[in-house]
Amino acid sequence: MSTSPSARAERLVNLVLCLLSTRQYLSAERIRATVPGYADVASDEAFFRMFERDKAELRELGVPLETGRSSLAEPVDGYRIARGDYELPDIDLAPDEATAVALAARLWDSPALAGAARTALQKLRAAGIAVDPDAASAVQPRLQAAEPAFAPLLAASRAGRVVTFTHRSHPAAEARTRTVEPWGVVSWRGRWYLVGHDRDRDDVRCFRLSRIGDDARAIGPRGAVSRPADVDLVAIVAASAGPPPPTGRARIRLVPGRAEGLRRGSRPDPQGDPDVVEIDLGRIDMAARWVAGHGPDAVVLEPPELREAVVGLLRGSLVSAPDTVDVGSAR
Repeated sequence: MSTSPSARAERLVNLVLCLLSTRQYLSAERIRATVPGYADVASDEAFFRMFERDKAELRELGVPLETGRSSLAEPVDGYRIARGDYELPDIDLAPDEATAVALAARLWDSPALAGAARTALQKLRAAGIAVDPDAASAVQPRLQAAEPAFAPLLAASRAGRVVTFTHRSHPAAEARTRTVEPWGVVSWRGRWYLVGHDRDRDDVRCFRLSRIGDDARAIGPRGAVSRPADVDLVAIVAASAGPPPPTGRARIRLVPGRAEGLRRGSRPDPQGDPDVVEIDLGRIDMAARWVAGHGPDAVVLEPPELREAVVGLLRGSLVSAPDTVDVGSAR
């Protein structure tokens, strides 16, 4: 049975969520009946091969998969993940590392993936298994992007189908219908883009999803579009967007021994204070997200606009998750 990388990744996330959500050991058969992705396997032999591969992959990723029995009455061993062993300690990431982690995490809150996770929990409860209601937070981050075109364009890219949609080259421009052979959906500087071959222009183009209407839809057969092997989608978007010009500098005081990610991405203070660093300041919102991510370990000294933006983000985080910040611009 052939399984796409996206389906395998979704199945592994659901398996982790399932095993985190209960203190009981779950048998392989119960996991098969509960976790989306296993029920459709044609035979017992195929299921056990798939399950063995998934267990091996989780262990290679460092997931602490335990084997045991909930009681002496259980006829076979089961599996679970101890949440205390699974959760990571505080990690100080460099700016580019934190951006990559946040980008990957935001993808998992799409309706399809979130729905599969909820289905797994409902099946667990229906089977009489005690479910930890907070376990989902460990593997179900949030996608802040709200572009209605995201889901249909991503699905069409994976299916190799042509897409059509209305698009504005800039917010005040007239909307025009475009027909595109999609190669993929990528993120650049906090924005989502579709990259592909524009049939109307007969050329490679990238389209910012926030400027695409809510009428995006796939047309034609599956497999009609294939992404060229030597194409770098991110490089195409980066070339279109161009580098953001620095607009100034900021001075930030850091707690000694803390905020190493911010310290590595900065310069020593020109005034000689060992606990103060200097950074190039492009967009205020981008720098504010970076600094606010270090909490009380980083205090903006100047400029006041950046300090106010950081304070606003920290206050907002007390009541709700921060909105996705748009950084950069492109076509």
